[in-house]
Amino acid sequence: MKEILKTEFGFRSPKIKRINGYDNVNYCIREKSDQFIFKTYTYNDELLTILNAENEALLHLQEKDNDTFPRPIPFRNGDFIKTLDLDGKKTICRMLSFLEGEFSGDQKPIAELYRSFGSFLAEMDVKFQTFDNYIIRARQWEWDIQYLHLNKKYLEDIPDPHDRNIVSYFFLQFEEIVIPVLPGLRKQIIHNDANEWNVLVNDGKVSGIIDFGDLAYTPLINELAVAIVYACYDKEDPLKWIPVILKSYHDTLPLEQKELNILYYLIAARLCISVCNSAHAKKTDPDNTYATVSEKYAWKMLHKWLEVNPRSAENLFRETVGIPVRPQRSASEEIQKRHQHLSPILSLSYSQPIFMDRAAFQYMYDTHGNTFLDAYNNIPHVGHSHPRIVEAGQRQLARLNTNTRYLYNLLSEYAEKLLSKFPKPLKKIYFVNSGSAATDLAMRMVYARTQHRKTMVLEHGYHGNTQMAIDISDYKFSNPKGQGQKDYIIKIPIPDTYRGKYTDEYAGQYYATEAVEQIEHANSPIAAFIAEPIVGCGGQIPLADGYLKGIYPAIRKQGGICISDEVQTGFGRLGGCYWGFEAQEVIPDLVIIGKPMGNGHPIGAVVTTDEIAESFSKGVEFFSSFGGNPVSCAIGLAVLEVIEEERLQENAKYVGAYYKSLFMELQKKYDCIGDVRGSGLFLGVDIVEEGTRKTDRKLAGHIKNELRQKHILISTDGPDDNVLKTKPPLCFTRENAEEVIEAIGDVLKTRKE
Repeated sequence: MKEILKTEFGFRSPKIKRINGYDNVNYCIREKSDQFIFKTYTYNDELLTILNAENEALLHLQEKDNDTFPRPIPFRNGDFIKTLDLDGKKTICRMLSFLEGEFSGDQKPIAELYRSFGSFLAEMDVKFQTFDNYIIRARQWEWDIQYLHLNKKYLEDIPDPHDRNIVSYFFLQFEEIVIPVLPGLRKQIIHNDANEWNVLVNDGKVSGIIDFGDLAYTPLINELAVAIVYACYDKEDPLKWIPVILKSYHDTLPLEQKELNILYYLIAARLCISVCNSAHAKKTDPDNTYATVSEKYAWKMLHKWLEVNPRSAENLFRETVGIPVRPQRSASEEIQKRHQHLSPILSLSYSQPIFMDRAAFQYMYDTHGNTFLDAYNNIPHVGHSHPRIVEAGQRQLARLNTNTRYLYNLLSEYAEKLLSKFPKPLKKIYFVNSGSAATDLAMRMVYARTQHRKTMVLEHGYHGNTQMAIDISDYKFSNPKGQGQKDYIIKIPIPDTYRGKYTDEYAGQYYATEAVEQIEHANSPIAAFIAEPIVGCGGQIPLADGYLKGIYPAIRKQGGICISDEVQTGFGRLGGCYWGFEAQEVIPDLVIIGKPMGNGHPIGAVVTTDEIAESFSKGVEFFSSFGGNPVSCAIGLAVLEVIEEERLQENAKYVGAYYKSLFMELQKKYDCIGDVRGSGLFLGVDIVEEGTRKTDRKLAGHIKNELRQKHILISTDGPDDNVLKTKPPLCFTRENAEEVIEAIGDVLKTRKE
């Protein structure tokens, strides 16, 4: 090396220190009081042309008596780049001037430094506006945000499946929102890598920038997106610092409205590029710590970015540079418009209804920039807008969507996968398009098998919105506005161990014994008994231990069929079991499923035995136009795969247990919490008047609406609407649980004060 430096540059006694790079080897060269950077690269024809283009860019930026950018140093023959033999390898070599300064990554974050950073970048980009190079224009690679899709090949290198799906979510958002507007954005050559170890600081201000290896001809706004990521990814509140950089950049080089509209997604895209490449580097070169140095911070910001409402970010960016925010209709205006076409019988949640715009995993975003933690909606089982579910539906919809009168492999593939989750007697499945339709079909199958109609139902039970489902739903037919109990319905008390007749460890047996007496004294055979493992509309009340074990044999003894309504409790939500009936150690004859089955896509099913299926097959043909269609099957299959890959049942078990324990700790502090019940991520909190078991509907409603003001979604249920119910997506975290409990604690504390 010393001989090369002497021969090629005329150095006399250079001191050499090796510095590792991302994908090359650099050396710090000291000759007396002068310093230089000697850069070496494994030879590659394409790389050689890019390095020549980079040198051209650096020469363009040079100003007299100003060491703001590295200056290419010529070899003795006047060339700025040479190919030499180093250690027997053909190597590209070049020399650059050394810039004095401290790295911005070593500085305390202060507003003045960030202002100078924004101004510096803008001034550099103004200089670049008069520079062009066809090699840089033609370059397409992973670190240029506009080519985000090139990083998809690294997705499988991300080891954690949930993290991988967060990245996939932002890939989808980029395709939906950014790609359509890319052709209309300003493009030019930019530095494209203003990270904290490339930006230099002197006297508290940005004084220079190094490493132009990521030069790209790309939308101008990408310069800011990259810079913002590296300036803010280690901050607890990234949005606090972004306006400082944005404003100072805009003051020098004004930004356009359409650029600010997508900046949120460009920032997310750069974070995704970073974590994808870090994951790939870890896999292919685990010893290269330089390549993964920023990974921890990138993941930290990407998770925080998911909590930021995209509209909130856009509004902040617009306000920062003086561009008016986009006007939005208010919730009251939307309600007025809604009631022009729809009946008010379609109820709304909360005293102040929420005008929703988007959602991602356990977060929902309203049109006014607020992010809500969703601890309530159990239908998006694996998370709102989950990319695996979205992609499955999109892909299949673009290929084939038809009905079950045609053959297609997805129907049998999904049926086989889903049935593998059930105990062996349950071997046949019928697909429909909702849980309500599944209930309706289940009752048709009961009547076909038993030739009887008498049905035993639980107090406060709810099984759907079809007429037949309403007829067997006490929650509906016993409502003051309901149709009343039909003469073929037998209603039995809910086995409530908190507020019911029996509350000790034998309560399940006592309740079952009383139910069996009604079965034995019925004036005609009971065709079916239907129950939810946890009665949602009853107040999230789990069936008392051993209850179904006592009832099922009595129902079957007189020829009846046992039905488990798993529409809300199935697919691992209860944590300790995949289906709620497993917690009761029984196997039903019919199982009704829906809601989480399609993660929001309308799909339902009835699962039953060969014997019941055979009886039903003797009647008129069964057909559902949409039940079991290819799109629904693709989505349903994706849901099952995500539950397995992300271990969401296990997450429901452990996060749910922690969540419940936090509620129980809160119960010790506040006498208004009468009971905490449920399992996994299906919990109910009974709110009572202090010191009693008397329901406190007013306080429960107050807590619900106060949480809404704190941007947390839960709801209330139960006969007196006094039970807080929380059934979040199964990607809910311990931190999310803590947030809910802290907020409820604040509400109760404020109320006492």
